[in-house]
Amino acid sequence: MNRFAAFILLLATSFAQTPNKQQVLWQKLEASIAEVERNLDGVLGVAIEDLTTGQKYLLHADEVFPQASSIKIAVLAELYHQAQQGKLKLTDLYTVQSSDLVPDSDIMGGLTPGVTRITLRDLATMMVAVSDNSATNVLIDRVGMENVNTFLDSLGLTHIRLRRRMMDLKAAGEGRENVATPAEMMALLEDLYRGKVLNKEFTNDFFKMLSTHKNSFIPRDLPEGLKIANKPGELEGVRNDSGIVFVEKRPYIICAMTTYLRRERDGEEAIRKISLETYRMFDRLARASEYGRVISPGNSSR
Repeated sequence: MNRFAAFILLLATSFAQTPNKQQVLWQKLEASIAEVERNLDGVLGVAIEDLTTGQKYLLHADEVFPQASSIKIAVLAELYHQAQQGKLKLTDLYTVQSSDLVPDSDIMGGLTPGVTRITLRDLATMMVAVSDNSATNVLIDRVGMENVNTFLDSLGLTHIRLRRRMMDLKAAGEGRENVATPAEMMALLEDLYRGKVLNKEFTNDFFKMLSTHKNSFIPRDLPEGLKIANKPGELEGVRNDSGIVFVEKRPYIICAMTTYLRRERDGEEAIRKISLETYRMFDRLARASEYGRVISPGNSSR
C-alpha cells in the first residue's frame, strides 16, 4: 500500500471512529444512567427512544418487571381500542356497586353504591389521575382481561401481561403478577404515538387522558406546563414510571423500572434522576442547531 492510500485509509478510519456531536450527548446520558444504576440497591431497567430520529438507549430492557399501576397503560389502550371498534362508548354509563370497592380507592370509595352513575371515561380518568383501583377493576371487567392480552399479542408484545385485577393479593401470592419489559412498554407507547393502534381522534384523546396531572416520578423535576403522558407504579420493592415527554420538536419515550429495591424511595430517586438527565439532553437537542448553537428569544449576540 502506497503512502497516499495509507493516508486515505487512516483518515477514513479516523472519521468512522469519531462520534458526531449528538452521539456524544447520548454517551454522556448513558454514563449518567450507569452511575445511577451503580448506586441503586436494586435492579434497574430503562428504555428511552427519540421519537424524531428513532435512536434508542436500552438497559436491561428485555428483563420482565412487575408493573403495579403502570399496567393501566395497557388497560387504557384496550379501552380506547374497543371504543374505536364500536364495542363500547367512552360515554357509556356505569352504576357503582358496593362489590366494586377495594382498599385505597380514593374516589370510588366516596361514591354512593347503587345510585352514582359515571361514564367509562370518568372511570378512566380516576384510573389515570389518582390510580383508583376500584375504577381500574371495573374497566378490566368491562373490556375483558383476555382481550387486553389479545390486543397486546396483535402488536407483538408478548411480555406485557395483565394477569390479575388490582389488589388481588391471592393472585399475586400465586405468582400471577402484571408484568412488562421496558422495551415492550416503549414499543406500545411508540405504536400508540405513531397512530398504529388508534385513529388520530382517539390517539389525541388517549394521550390527553394519559397526560392528566398525577403524582409521579418522571415529571418530578421537569418544567411546569410540559405535557407528559405517563403512568407510575408502586409495590413493595418496586417503583416504575413509563410515558412520553412531549418536548417541543423533540418528544421522547422513557420507561424506567426498578425492582428488588431495599428502599422504595431509592427507586423513586433513581427514576427522577434519569428523567431529569434525559430531559436535559432532549431539551438541548430541541433548542439547538445541528452544530449545537442555541439562539434564545431576544438574544442578539453574534
